[in-house]
Amino acid sequence: MKFKKILACLTAVMVMMTAIGCGQSASSGSTPASADTAAAESTPAESESAAESDSATESAAESAADNAAGADVMRIGSLKGPTSLGLVCLRHDAEAGESEGRYQFTMETQADVLAASFVKGDLDVILVPANLASVLYHKTQGGAAVVDINTLGVLYCVTGDDSITGITELAGREVITTGQGTTPEYSLRYLLDKYNITDCQLTFKSEAAEVAACLAEDPTAVAILPEPFVTVVEAQNDKLRTAFSLTEAWDAVSEDSMLVTGVTLVRRDYLETHEEAVKTFIREQAAGVENVLADTAAAAELVAAYGIIEKAPIAQKALPGCSLVCITGDEMKTALGGYLAVLEGFDASAIGGSLPGDDFYYGAA
Repeated sequence: MKFKKILACLTAVMVMMTAIGCGQSASSGSTPASADTAAAESTPAESESAAESDSATESAAESAADNAAGADVMRIGSLKGPTSLGLVCLRHDAEAGESEGRYQFTMETQADVLAASFVKGDLDVILVPANLASVLYHKTQGGAAVVDINTLGVLYCVTGDDSITGITELAGREVITTGQGTTPEYSLRYLLDKYNITDCQLTFKSEAAEVAACLAEDPTAVAILPEPFVTVVEAQNDKLRTAFSLTEAWDAVSEDSMLVTGVTLVRRDYLETHEEAVKTFIREQAAGVENVLADTAAAAELVAAYGIIEKAPIAQKALPGCSLVCITGDEMKTALGGYLAVLEGFDASAIGGSLPGDDFYYGAA
């Protein structure tokens, strides 16, 4: 990886992106990330369509030229939000011709758009919510394999009430959150059960922006929000703070699972014919995540340039809380399998009806 060249090359990247219109992608806007971050990064989106970003159009054009020349390009799709953050360094190097593998990157705002392209064979690799990966495994009759966990938990308790310091203080309180009937709700209820909290009232909003509005009106309210919304609302209201991480609360009571947000899924037919290329991608993906975390200032500039989070300062503050990882093999199987088992206990349909088979976990015993 040539991430050390990012700062020197960033101006050129911005000029290139301006010329091709990336700044006007479907993923750009006034919010720090997709309005679906609270749910679409944790559960399959229900929208029937979503506009492609201009960066995806650029990549598609480049891919067509590469294919015409006989190049073998891996087509990778991710969501506008945490699952895309760990890719920015690799994407930068690939566009500069400095990556070992050859990659085409597509970013969407809706998980179902990625899922449809994956099933049709238009994408080889997708970074999607963990439960959606299991759904696709069943939908394709085992034709998909997860190769790594790319994002752990991104949910945090935000409040201006200084008495809230941990999950046990949610007893007897109203908690405002999103994701009713989806994985965010199931994850929170699992934790409340684990900590024997029976009198916490959950009030659901349709999107994270509504939760933020409640906090703006009453800073003493207690809410569960995902990054990067946590960083945004705290920057807008100095009375608010992060009380605790749901990931840390999960780890304290769950030895056989982790709170998982996103995973990397590969079409099995592609994996069987391009296994070495997939191994190269996993290695470069892991190195890219390390580079993002090692220099968040430079990475944040790329995050803003690619339209994932609009402003680099917000991106830099949010990156440490986005739980970027690259967990593979047996550790991946234990963490992800345990998480999917938790979801199955609440609603089996959330993971496609049942737990996936062992063949779902690439590289695990």
